[in-house]
Order: sequence, then C-alpha cells, then structure tokens
Amino acid sequence: MRAADTGTVGASPNTRRRRAVVAALMLAMALAALDSTIVSTAVPQIVGDLGGFSVFSWLFSGYLLAVTVTLPVYGKLSDTFGRKPVLVAGAALFLAGSLLCATAWNMAALIAFRIVQGLGGGALQGTVQTLAADLYPLKERPKIQAKLSTVWATSAVAGPALGGVLAAYADWRWIFLINLPIGALALWLIARHLHEPVRETTHRPRIDWAGALAVFACGGVLLTALVQGGVAWDWLSAPSIALFGTGLALVAVVVVVERRAAEPIIPGWVWRRRTIAAVNLALGALGLLMVAPTVFLPTYAQAVLGLAPIAAGFVLSVWTLSWPVSAALSQHVYRRIGFRNTAMLGIGTATLLLLAFPFLPYPGEPWQPALLMLLLGGALGLFQLPLLIGVQSTVGWAERGTTTASVLFCRQTGQTMGAALFGAVANGVLAARLGGAGDLDSVTRALDSGVPTEHLRHAVADAVHAVYLGAACAAALSFLILLFVAPRRFPVLNNPGD
Repeated sequence: MRAADTGTVGASPNTRRRRAVVAALMLAMALAALDSTIVSTAVPQIVGDLGGFSVFSWLFSGYLLAVTVTLPVYGKLSDTFGRKPVLVAGAALFLAGSLLCATAWNMAALIAFRIVQGLGGGALQGTVQTLAADLYPLKERPKIQAKLSTVWATSAVAGPALGGVLAAYADWRWIFLINLPIGALALWLIARHLHEPVRETTHRPRIDWAGALAVFACGGVLLTALVQGGVAWDWLSAPSIALFGTGLALVAVVVVVERRAAEPIIPGWVWRRRTIAAVNLALGALGLLMVAPTVFLPTYAQAVLGLAPIAAGFVLSVWTLSWPVSAALSQHVYRRIGFRNTAMLGIGTATLLLLAFPFLPYPGEPWQPALLMLLLGGALGLFQLPLLIGVQSTVGWAERGTTTASVLFCRQTGQTMGAALFGAVANGVLAARLGGAGDLDSVTRALDSGVPTEHLRHAVADAVHAVYLGAACAAALSFLILLFVAPRRFPVLNNPGD
C-alpha cells in the first residue's frame, strides 16, 4: 500500500498493518455500537439492584448527551494533534467509565459513570469514522465503511440478546466488564500498528478551551431540555422554559467566542461551504426520521400485531441486514451519477416507504412492516454512505476530523430532536384517542400487564401512523435540502489523503 493511497497512516505501511488497524477500528466501533443496545435489556435487573426507577432513563440520556456534545471537540483535537492520541485517550476514558459502571453502588453513581463512558464514546465514534477516510483512498473507502456498518448491524441484533443473557445468567455488571478485554485489544492494536507521520506546523497549536466549554455547556443544556421535555416536566413548565432560554443565550455565547478564537472548535467554514452545510442538514434530518422505526415500531409490533418482545425486535432488526449491503453497493451508483444524486435516490425512496406505512392493513401481518423495514434499510444505506464519503472527500487531512464530527453531531442532534418531537406527536394522538389520559408509558404498562384492548390497539396504530408521516416529512425535507442546497457535483479533492 503506497503512502499516496493511505494518506496519513505511515510512510509505507503494508497490508498486514492496515488490516490490524482496521480490526482495531472495528473493535472500537463495536464498543460504542454495543453500548447503545446492550444496556436496555438489563434495566429491570439494574433497577432491582440499585433502585432509582424514576431516573433510570438517564442511563441512556446521560450517555447520549456526553457523546453528542463532545463530538465537535474531539473532531477539532484530531485535526490538531492527530487521530491516534485522541482515539487512544477516548478509548481509555470509555474503558475507565465501563469499569466504574461495574462498581456503581447506586443509580446516581451509575448515571455519573455512564456520562464518563459517553465522554470517551464521542472520541470513539468521530475518530473511527475519520480514520476510515484516512486509511483508504476514495475508490476503496466503501470497503471500510461497509465493515463499520456491519459492526453496527451486528450490534443491533446481538446487543439486546447478549445483555439479556448476561443479566439473567451472570450479573448486570458484566455488561460493562465485557468492554474491558475488547477495548484492551483495540488499544493494543492501535498503539502497535497505527503510525501517523509527523506533520510540520508553522505555529504552535492553540486549543480553544473557551469554545470547547461553551459548546459543551450549550449542547448539554439544549439537549437536556429536549430529552426531558414532556417527560420529566411539561413543555411549557418553568424548568423547560428556563433550559431553553439558557440554551439560546449560550448559543449566542458560542457564536461570540468562536468568532474571536484563533482556532475555533466549530469553525465558520463548516456552515459557509455549501457541501458540508447541505450534508449536515440532510443527515440531521436522517437522525430525525430514524426515531420513527427505532423507538415506535417495537411498540407497534407488540400492541398492534400482538408479537412477543423478541419477535417485535426482529421486525425492526431486518433493516440492519439491508442497510450495510446497500451501503457497500452504493459505490457502483455514485460513481455513475454522483454523490448527491445517489443520496437523493435513496432518501426519495425512503420517503415513499415511510408514507406507505400508514396504509398497511389493520392489524396486518408481521411480514408487512418487516418488508417495509428491509426496503427502508436499503434506501437509507444508499443515502447515508455516499454523503459521508462525499463530504470527507471534499476536505484535506487537517479539516477531515472537524468535518466528520460536524456530520455526526448533526445526526445525533437530529435523533434527540426526533425523540422529543415524535414523542409529543405520539402522546398527543394517544391522548386524543384514549380520552385525554394516554401516553407511551401507559401503553408500555398495558403491554406488561396483559393483552391490550382493541381500543388501545387502534390508538397505538394511529399514533405510530402519525409518527411515520412525520418521519416521511423529515425525509422529504432532506431531499429538498440536497436538491436546493447541495451542489450538483461535490468538489472532491484530487488527493483526499492530503
């Protein structure tokens, strides 16, 4: 493998070394991917041991907040100091958080340690995706991205099952301890095989600590408002208004601080360049629409179709089969018609599939939503990967970490906004159908207590149909963004490896 082919990894690394680095990246990505699914099935055992049922949702919210708000910071640090030190530090912090989680003595401590995990998880997600672009030239980049997509797909299927087995037959603490050998192997492979060339700089790098703190505070406040609004308090309550007001004030602080910074965490060019801005907005809409199937389809499958939890999970998981396959094959499409047109083809198809969901027969057969999910996964694989590869190929090494982090940040933020928005939509429809006293929590309790009534089944179907219509609107918005904001041809650099 020539240096020109690999960009930043070593002067003349051989194929064996690159394979070892790729294996390390897949293991590091597996840590982040498994963590988002493995904990969910162990919640009853965790609450039974530690208590804290009223706040257990922060096991997920705290981790998500920490990952999201640190993505821009790690992206800038990887552009400044290199990918390896950021990835090693992030993996070490994630493993330290995992070890601490396994020793938690109450729910408050576990939530705090989950946030420590998330602080490391932000480095894992952003830096792994950036290194994937560094390792491979444009024509070979789908190979590594397909492998990383396979990691996510496998984790989506295996995570809940593995978490359930460990919680039932061992102890819930093992869902965190299992990270240690995986992470240790990843760290060893990275330390031994990942070699970045020394890059000459004309000046000493300056870290925008004020900007990092402002971004962290702003993101944390706004995302907390979105996550807890309508759940812990009403949307128009004093806590909600105070958080949103504080968040908007902090947005102004971030703008002022970043404009004055010599090397800002979120540089202005991220939004001034049409390609990057369009991809950020389009993938933010992707995060929004993904909430519909991932959050609401399992409830639909149990309440409306009458499936057991495992079978309901399978209806959702089928899209993880088609997504990586479609992503891997997307290169044959975007090489012919370009990144933008390929992504528009994928999101246009996704819009039609999401619109088709409310027209499924009631109550219907499980294969019907499963087929839609299989096709939706294929459409979104055709949408997401060309945009990610395309936007990474428009910047050089010194800007690739920041660019990748901005894309992932927008997608994560979209998911958070989608959970809040569609949760409000679903609760509103349920309340209207059930006489003003229904929400998703009551549906969950009804499912746990026995067979739902026919009236409840109809109400859930109507609520999920409304959510899917909202997701179709988000997909259509993404299509329009690509049509009117993105350039027809992405300005790909001749030497993406810089």
